[in-house]
Amino acid sequence: MGRKWNNIKEKKASKDANTSRIYAKFGREIYVVAKQGEPDPESNQALKVVLERAKTYSVPKAIIDRAIEKAKGGGEENYDTLRYEGFGPNGSMVIVDALTNNVNRTASDVRAAFGKNGGNMGVSGSVAYMFDATAVIGVEGKSEDEVLEILMEADVDARDITQEDESVIVYADPDQFHALQEAFKNAGITEFTVAELTMLAQSEVELPEDAQAQFEKMIDVLEDLEDVQQVYHNVDLA
Repeated sequence: MGRKWNNIKEKKASKDANTSRIYAKFGREIYVVAKQGEPDPESNQALKVVLERAKTYSVPKAIIDRAIEKAKGGGEENYDTLRYEGFGPNGSMVIVDALTNNVNRTASDVRAAFGKNGGNMGVSGSVAYMFDATAVIGVEGKSEDEVLEILMEADVDARDITQEDESVIVYADPDQFHALQEAFKNAGITEFTVAELTMLAQSEVELPEDAQAQFEKMIDVLEDLEDVQQVYHNVDLA
């Protein structure tokens, strides 16, 4: 998997110089997850995952607390969780996850983002089979061997362990996410550079320069949509 995850993080970091956009997306996701279950991360594992992700993006505590308090108060806003699949230039593949209170608006916006940038929407299942749901945890201050030893002692399985810049990144099955966190916390590691449940392409494709520029524009447009939470794809943008 190489430097894949850090490439993704670096691109997001440069794009999210205006952090209000990403903070708003986290606020919405925290509210939805807290409202669907208990507003306490200790009893709501889905909320715990989102909060760990939020920490790696330095989302302010005030935004997190406000979203949780809104959920506790029985906020009247209701959101649907949607997944769209589609194709970009040269057969590239894209998955778009959204939270929306207006399904028609979101579907129209996502379809337009694909159609105006050399892509097209696919049917459900047309793309997702080429991606794997994956837990990704990143830590600093440890070598790959030390991380492997921590996981072995905790009897936690990993798909892959790689050194990526200053971090050691662990890729595992989604159901290992909490076990990974606990293994590291028991080893004295409480801060993560990455803490995600994501969709990783089984293989990547390279695009010619002109197609890549068009593809990156399409991804930017999709990510800028208010209702879109995550965008996954199989293009090597290194």
